[in-house]
Amino acid sequence: MSYDTGLLQAFMAVHQAQGFTRAAQQLNLTQSAVSHQIRRLEELVGRPLFLRTTRSLRLTADGEDFLRLAQRILQAQEALARHFRCSPIEGTVRFGVPESFMREGLPQLLRQFARRCPKVRLEVSVGLTLDLGSLVRERELDLAVVVAPPGAVPGRLLQRQPLVWAAAEGFAWSRADSLPLAYSPPPCVCRQIAVDALHQAGLAWHAAFSSHSLHDLRAVALSGLAVAPLTRDNLRPGMVVLGEQHGMPPLPHLDFTLVYGEDTAGRQAPAVRELGRLIEQAAWPQEHQATRAPGRAAAAAAT
Repeated sequence: MSYDTGLLQAFMAVHQAQGFTRAAQQLNLTQSAVSHQIRRLEELVGRPLFLRTTRSLRLTADGEDFLRLAQRILQAQEALARHFRCSPIEGTVRFGVPESFMREGLPQLLRQFARRCPKVRLEVSVGLTLDLGSLVRERELDLAVVVAPPGAVPGRLLQRQPLVWAAAEGFAWSRADSLPLAYSPPPCVCRQIAVDALHQAGLAWHAAFSSHSLHDLRAVALSGLAVAPLTRDNLRPGMVVLGEQHGMPPLPHLDFTLVYGEDTAGRQAPAVRELGRLIEQAAWPQEHQATRAPGRAAAAAAT
């Protein structure tokens, strides 16, 4: 059996107003119409919901139970309406995101935003080597997820992941040899951090592979051709993490920070704020531990 929303709203109004007259005024109906709705509801339920006297009106025990359930139904209906209500917001949002952040959840969120705000034109730029922070400052982007060492970029922190040396199981390397490195061209932050770490550790290295594609870097690391600096959440089966025990210098964590742009008056457009709100409220996976240890050949690399 289903209950009409109008009947539930009339029931809630009578309870909250403690009377039919005030409830009718709130609902912009006649008192007789509200009384008819309550009688109809009690017929559907098959039990009285109110105890009426000349001086008072209160819920029966069944009415108390019905109240709790009716509140849940109305709240769920309101949440459903809010979720699918089209927003009057208009404009354009230019959103920048690093490829390493383009996981399954983000495209779904962007689709949700596009359906909620059909009058907003969404333009998304994705890349490993885009200087997204500069593009926001130069007003070429309205909103961006910027990757940087912890605390380096002001904004809303979405995620923090460790940067690691990713290699294939069985990868062998000696500190006496030049380290084959796979990376993205400048201004990729992972490349710069990795190169600085190798220089500070006094380790020789050479560019074995360079690509703008994260997929390419993972494929090369899996092949055993080179080591790639990747965030831990970008590891794939068959990869291992090389650490200090293997002769590799430590690498820092990286922050994925949501950065808002502003117009010449220092304001953020409503469409930008709405997309930013959805991104901030999403549950992004945080740092997790590696599930596999380096193989024997990699463990012998530091010798």
